[in-house]
Amino acid sequence: MVRFVPALLITCLLAACGGDDVQVSSKQEIPASMRGKEARQLFGAQQRGTSNRPQPFGGYAKGCADGSVQLAETGPTWQAMRLSRNRNWAHPETVDFVQDLSRKAAALPGWKGLYVGDMSQPKGGPMTSGHRSHQSGLDADIWMLAPKSLSLSRSERENISSVSLRRANGAYTNDKWTRQHHELLKAAASDPRVARIFVFPGAKVQMCNDEKGDRSWLRKIRPWWGHHYHFHVRLSCPKGARGCVNQAPPPAGDGCADADRWVRDILNPPPPDPNAPKPKPRRELTMADLPGQCVNVLQSN
Repeated sequence: MVRFVPALLITCLLAACGGDDVQVSSKQEIPASMRGKEARQLFGAQQRGTSNRPQPFGGYAKGCADGSVQLAETGPTWQAMRLSRNRNWAHPETVDFVQDLSRKAAALPGWKGLYVGDMSQPKGGPMTSGHRSHQSGLDADIWMLAPKSLSLSRSERENISSVSLRRANGAYTNDKWTRQHHELLKAAASDPRVARIFVFPGAKVQMCNDEKGDRSWLRKIRPWWGHHYHFHVRLSCPKGARGCVNQAPPPAGDGCADADRWVRDILNPPPPDPNAPKPKPRRELTMADLPGQCVNVLQSN
């Protein structure tokens, strides 16, 4: 039996939603069947999780997930959307968090619960489309659309769309933004399991302007491009998850000044730097880029 050396653990230094986690890869024996293939194709072909103990390996944008569980397609206060993607899998703590938040959402006026977007693939790992992160079973997208029905058919879940809350390219909220959105994001950010939440800059500024009580939870709300049809929740590594790499904590303070800067740059974009190097095409990850444990995850049933 081949022995795989666990990946070295270091703290992720990036604050970006979709950026690559800073990691040191361990030496690993990549089976011939996995060499020369994009990791997203290997993980995207997996239909079920493993029966192993739940463990996230690596970081949010370079990792995989052992022992993931599936969020039920429909629950008392939630529905998983876009079922054809098979991305309603995650670490048990993520599934538990989503269910807890859905119950809080159901207590808000006009909300029956949550529509839940992409979480992770059955074994985590890079996705064939849509996300650079969501790889370790600790991310979940929550739709901004207030559910009016929790009995949507599979077909309806493929065709219904969420609602955009942004105006002026994300500098402001539009007239579909409600106090309930504020309270839902506050409830999510107040959960100690949550590391950060990504939402469009105008929403963060709006919440900063409207919050008159405890503002400590605002630190976890981070402005990022897009994220106006849904907000992206990222959990911290579970206690005892030795192979998991956390993102660096958000900067101290409520982060409202940072959100203001985002808005100013949206409204008055800085001139392009003529000396800036041209961005390199993104290279798709291979198994050699991921923690060594991810080979075992792919091979496990």
